[in-house]
Order: sequence, then C-alpha cells, then structure tokens
Amino acid sequence: MATKFSEDKSTQDSKIDHQPAVDLEMIARGVRLILEGIGEDLTRPGLQETPSRVAEMYAELTAGMREDAQQHVVPLPGDKHDEMVIVKDISIASLCEHHLAPFVGKCHIAYIPKDGRILGISKLARLAETFSRRLQLQERLTTDIANTLYEGLKPVGVMVVIEAEHTCMTLRGVRKANAKTITSAVLGGFRNDPRTRAEAMALITGKE
Repeated sequence: MATKFSEDKSTQDSKIDHQPAVDLEMIARGVRLILEGIGEDLTRPGLQETPSRVAEMYAELTAGMREDAQQHVVPLPGDKHDEMVIVKDISIASLCEHHLAPFVGKCHIAYIPKDGRILGISKLARLAETFSRRLQLQERLTTDIANTLYEGLKPVGVMVVIEAEHTCMTLRGVRKANAKTITSAVLGGFRNDPRTRAEAMALITGKE
C-alpha cells in the first residue's frame, strides 16, 4: 500500500516551547485501569511493576514531543557539497495515534544541497528519530521530516520515503501479516524534475 505526498504546510511545529513534562504516575494509573479492565490481577508478581514500566516506556517512545527537531538542521560550517546526498535505511519506531500501537520500519532521506550547504549525516537520522518519537500518522511523519529539512536547510530539493509495518494492521483488525505502508514526500527540485526524482528512487531502492 503506497501513498505519495507533495509539499504540505500542515507540518507539526518542530519548535517545542510549552510541552509539559511527562506525568509518569498518571500514565501508571491509566495502565492499572487497563489491566483491571481486561480482568487481570494487579497483585500477581508479574504485573506489580508493569504500570511503572509501561509509563517509562511511553515517556521514551514520545520523547520527540519534548524536543525541537529544527536543532538538527544546522549546516556544517566550512564544508561544501553540491551533489545529491542520501541516507537510507534509517530505523524508525513510532506510535500510531489512532490505537497507540507501534509501527516500525525504515526511513530514507535525500536532498540536493543549495550553495553547498550540507548537514552532518547523523543529523538526518536524528531528525527522523525526533519526529518518530511522537504520536504519529506515517503520512504526517513523512511530511514532518521533509518540510523541516526543506525549510531549515533550504536545499534545492528534498525527498523522504518511509516504509513501515503497522501492528494495528498486522496484529488486529484485518490481521494482514507483513503488509507494509510506503509514503513519500517530494519537495523542490525532486518534485519538479522527474529524472532527478527517478535517480533518487533508484538509489534508495537499488533498482534501476
């Protein structure tokens, strides 16, 4: 299942100014209610620490809500490059906001520098990580990454492709194991030049 997206101004704000701190005890209380709701015994040894463990897990999986993604889009001083840059197979894990179920996969980011401006390659991975560690839709995650890079670095063009497996689809509902969703965001030169876009896709997929 593939969905393609072009430039979209609905990107989540990357600047986090007033995000409240995580309330671990509130999350733990909610987990206790869930366990009681499904008929579990909260006093049995295997579950006694589960609420606090789940609270810490959610704090970790939503850490990007409390981070400024734009901090990762800072050009390297003194270094210049004018050809296409691609970082592929960036592992991502996020939570679908509809069911709070994980989706996991790979993110591929390509950009064409303008005036030689480039990022450290680890910054692209950190950008993907920051946005994935939020309650997300894969479609929005894709455009969040692309728009933040495009607006912050001001390159000639940006392309982001994400392929992921959603447990809300594989473990429940239609229960289609191994089904993958592919989304892309294509901005600037990649959007305007089909040959450049095709070159990037070939490098990402390994198919000519």
